[in-house]
Amino acid sequence: MDFLRPASWEEALAAKAEHPTAVPIAGGTDVMVEINFDHRRPAYLLDLNRIGDLSEWEVGEKTVRLGASVSYTQIMENLRAELPGLALASHTVASPQIRNRGGVGGNLGTASPAGDAHPALLASGGEVEAESVRGRRMIPVDDFYVGVKRNALEPDELIRSVHLPKADGPQQFSKVGTRNAMVIAVCAFGIALHPGSRTVRTGIGSAAPTPVRAREAEDFLTAALEEGGFWESGKPVPPSVAKQFAQLAAGACNPIDDVRGSAAYRRHAVGIMARRTLGWTWESYRGNERSAQCA
Repeated sequence: MDFLRPASWEEALAAKAEHPTAVPIAGGTDVMVEINFDHRRPAYLLDLNRIGDLSEWEVGEKTVRLGASVSYTQIMENLRAELPGLALASHTVASPQIRNRGGVGGNLGTASPAGDAHPALLASGGEVEAESVRGRRMIPVDDFYVGVKRNALEPDELIRSVHLPKADGPQQFSKVGTRNAMVIAVCAFGIALHPGSRTVRTGIGSAAPTPVRAREAEDFLTAALEEGGFWESGKPVPPSVAKQFAQLAAGACNPIDDVRGSAAYRRHAVGIMARRTLGWTWESYRGNERSAQCA
């Protein structure tokens, strides 16, 4: 196994073009596990740790640009207001040591359906900035996951950053695991309310071959909130609406039975998380609306 260590982004792109099978490594929290267990033995490792701008982020007027190596700890400590769903998901990742090293770029590159960042990314929306010596392109996060641990990158491309809209409403994330820390998700669920567009987005992890959105649930809830005048009134979401949303979210799953949980349990748990996170986000929205009216 050869170790490539570029000193700049341009050198990294050139190395990836010359060695398309090279596996990028920054935090290494997924790659090193696979190598240590001999599940993977790449011919080349492409170390990106010398490229400083991959660890930087930029908060714009409407969006946040996250460098591919920005760590979960940095997101938790600096971007809770702008990316609350992703900050909540980051808090559930493994241990402090791994949160200090791992980041969203690695989660996207691995594209595991159990990656903790994926439900929050899908619920938020946004784009993945991919680049090669041939040029740059923006890949919508909805189109990034193409199969089990497979993403939409071309062999010579690297992830440079992720562009996410700043939250314009409450967001939540929930995860089921066999214990409270250092655990792969049995299943996970993210939700984001977007009052500006009066829409709802979701993300489901570890309950299908890829991370997925519960689109029928989103469409149903978006229509119910609009038709019932809930955005204006801020009145509570009826239990019947929450129940239907939960059932549709569970129906979006296509899980498997494995050592961490059965398919039936995963569907059930996703439904429970969908109902609960809807309740939490809507109560937060109602509270913000009441505060705005009193101001």
